[in-house]
Amino acid sequence: MVTSVVLLCLSIVIIESMAGILGNGIILAVSASSCIGSKTWSPYDMIMISLSSSRILLHSGTILVFFVSIFSEHLYREENVFVVSDIAFIFLNCSGLWFGACLSVFYCIKVASFTQPFFIWMKQRIARLVPWMLLTSCLHSFAAAIPFALDLYNGHDNFTAPLPMRNSSAMRTTRKDKLTLLIYLCEASTALPLILSVVSSVLLIQSLWVHTRQMQNNASGFRDPSLEAHNSAIKSVCSFLISYITYFICLLLLLSNTFSFLSDAQSVCEAVMAACPTGHTLVLIWSNPKFRKLTARIWHHTKCPLSTTSM
Repeated sequence: MVTSVVLLCLSIVIIESMAGILGNGIILAVSASSCIGSKTWSPYDMIMISLSSSRILLHSGTILVFFVSIFSEHLYREENVFVVSDIAFIFLNCSGLWFGACLSVFYCIKVASFTQPFFIWMKQRIARLVPWMLLTSCLHSFAAAIPFALDLYNGHDNFTAPLPMRNSSAMRTTRKDKLTLLIYLCEASTALPLILSVVSSVLLIQSLWVHTRQMQNNASGFRDPSLEAHNSAIKSVCSFLISYITYFICLLLLLSNTFSFLSDAQSVCEAVMAACPTGHTLVLIWSNPKFRKLTARIWHHTKCPLSTTSM
């Protein structure tokens, strides 16, 4: 039976997902318009198009699965629907993590002021490496979803049968044994982009912090736009790092089947998990003038009809 806590959390997840779809739609529209008519695509725009597209699909699928699981649970437990939804869940989550890692690496290479030969070499070649990074991310995410597809298809009855119908501890042990290897594989597929994001974010924060301290020592007492930009960048990277780690922990908890289906704990975990990419999307919009400009235009157009009708 669905409790009030579950309904509240699912409502929050739907609101967060709708906000994420709107925010990523803005990012996708601005980035795609910058690429249309251009002979060469900006590496940043390519990353943002990939990241926003994967998140739009993930948020849309989240809303669809929640409605189906609540109002038509028997349809969700059908073999084809269950397998496809879980494969899409693994692929979109892994691709989102990988695209986020690509963005962190890109920021680190372009912004950090390190003088090591490796960083200089990467700065010179990052524009040509980004398409290959995105392609590798998609292939890695697809490879991570294949084992889940095979195991879910073969052992679907054990996964979807209600708990009272299972053979108590023996069935649980069998299920745990089957999932152990898959969980390890998925942890490996999601741990690598997490490591890349953490390392690149820490290096970028260190570089920005050193540069900010130098600018503060040389400041003349007036408001320095460059100093404020550096402080804003540090806050943006820190918020992304926190949301990324939180998202990773929630994803592992859901994949390890720690919670029962539609339990209060699972719903809270999914609410926190849905908030992380949406929060990062808002940070990306706030930190980019082009994204803020389109958001302000949309807000202006939505306010005008309201003010007209009120008069």
